[in-house]
Amino acid sequence: MLVVVNKFFLAKHFDGVVLWPFVVVRREELKNDPVFMNHERIHLKQQIEMLIIFFFIWYFFEYFIRLIKYRDPYKAYNKICFEREAYANEKQMDYLSKRKFWSFLKYM
Repeated sequence: MLVVVNKFFLAKHFDGVVLWPFVVVRREELKNDPVFMNHERIHLKQQIEMLIIFFFIWYFFEYFIRLIKYRDPYKAYNKICFEREAYANEKQMDYLSKRKFWSFLKYM
């Protein structure tokens, strides 16, 4: 995992994004936030499982479906199965060592 700090790369409402193998964060101190970094590591694992490109296809497809359903960008983002898995488990520092393949499907 390569962590890059760049406040100009991200939209205002985002503190980080994973573009395998990079984690881009808005602020230097986020690199030392264990919960935040665990959330991003979960996304790294999801991207690897889906051969990266399929992760992004699924992610954006699901986002647009949820955006149509909820008519709220923030709610649509929070309902994406990848985000639901990451938020639900970000405080469990051993989650990735126990996580089963394609666990995000439980959050559909």
